[in-house]
Amino acid sequence: MKLIIAIVQDEDANRLVSTLMDSGFGVTKLATTGGFLRAGNTTLLTGVTDEKLDEALQVIEKVCRSRKQMTASHTPLGGVSGSAYTSFPIEVTVGGATVFVLTVDQFLKI
Repeated sequence: MKLIIAIVQDEDANRLVSTLMDSGFGVTKLATTGGFLRAGNTTLLTGVTDEKLDEALQVIEKVCRSRKQMTASHTPLGGVSGSAYTSFPIEVTVGGATVFVLTVDQFLKI
């Protein structure tokens, strides 16, 4: 048995949960924050049999595609003392999923 830990953008989370459940996978959803943009994201926990691992990973890959997004970059103003910053838009790649697969020695449902 395997435990899949998938960290996805909030924008993809509900659709991924629905698709995983429609495909017969149980999933636990945790609200988390982090990463470069300090934006909300979601961590999903899914237990799967070894035989179903590839299918679950394919679902995650299909739903969580990366895309471009504009965000503000804060840069200190040169030659100005104190905490003076200016911001300008930059394009970053967001989305996709960060996935960890762990081997589970024992699974109990109590």
